[in-house]
Amino acid sequence: MRKRTLWTMLCLPLLIAGCGKPIEQQPVPKEGEIKVVCTIGMITDAVRIIGGDHVDVTAMMGPGVDPHLYKPTMNDVKAIRASQVVFYGGLHLEAKMGDLLEDMSSRKVTKAVTDTIPKDRLTSPPEFDNQHDPHVWFDVTLWIYAVEVIRDTLSKEDPEHAKIYQANAADYLNKLADLHTYVATQAKRIPKNKRVLVTAHDAFGYFGRQYDFEVKGLQGISTVAEAGIKDVQEIVNFIVENKIPAVFIESSVPKRNIEAVQKAAEDKGWNLKIGGELFSDAMGDWDTDEGTYIGMVRHNIDTIVNALAPETP
Repeated sequence: MRKRTLWTMLCLPLLIAGCGKPIEQQPVPKEGEIKVVCTIGMITDAVRIIGGDHVDVTAMMGPGVDPHLYKPTMNDVKAIRASQVVFYGGLHLEAKMGDLLEDMSSRKVTKAVTDTIPKDRLTSPPEFDNQHDPHVWFDVTLWIYAVEVIRDTLSKEDPEHAKIYQANAADYLNKLADLHTYVATQAKRIPKNKRVLVTAHDAFGYFGRQYDFEVKGLQGISTVAEAGIKDVQEIVNFIVENKIPAVFIESSVPKRNIEAVQKAAEDKGWNLKIGGELFSDAMGDWDTDEGTYIGMVRHNIDTIVNALAPETP
């Protein structure tokens, strides 16, 4: 009954809203391709790299889309029904939609890419109702687990091309190892006492733990709750007291709250700058470097370094 109720909750409003409207046709996959649906862009990017020519990938959430607030469309429902495999983040990243996908696992191959991450490497901040922080992709060493889940799932569902998936994944994992080294090296360019990252919402907890930053966010880990005046006042006091030079906006979160922080800091006599835009819950446009996981991570760390330690070589 619970599965049926969840499915009804998702589909009924979409069917009502979609009455009388044409449904965009999904491209017909080539013969032998596996039809895969992915929720967030980071997963989509990994599936395309590992699957290569043998997967037909539909991305539910594009650039700038907040997965915490995302509501599936009619096309999403149609793509999920027609797919052979669905990859999603898990750890409540996709909210109620994640619960639905988990319940569908008895009828369709649905995989949370975070399932194999050791529980002792996950964090459970109290502001996220004691659930695990889902933003694991900001620690490159944790995202490696996600890539391995994708590799193993595709290999199991399409054993004929398993060697190809494994070879593609091996090459990609080597690149991720290099990426981790790059981020760690760049982070060390910032003096320890300046490694404080202030953003719109607290998506960078794993990043801070792995690369030795103190992380402050106006909102909690989810963007569902809006930041209030008290939140702004508290973080402004912290910034002024600690002489934080820059704060950062995020591509998938409205920038008005960070701008309010900047203005409030100026009212207290502190010249606070916006250090640039970071990609948090969504990547950049598909046809840009920031539209790939590796490009997004490199952009973020370079932006942080340029703002917090611009005088370093």
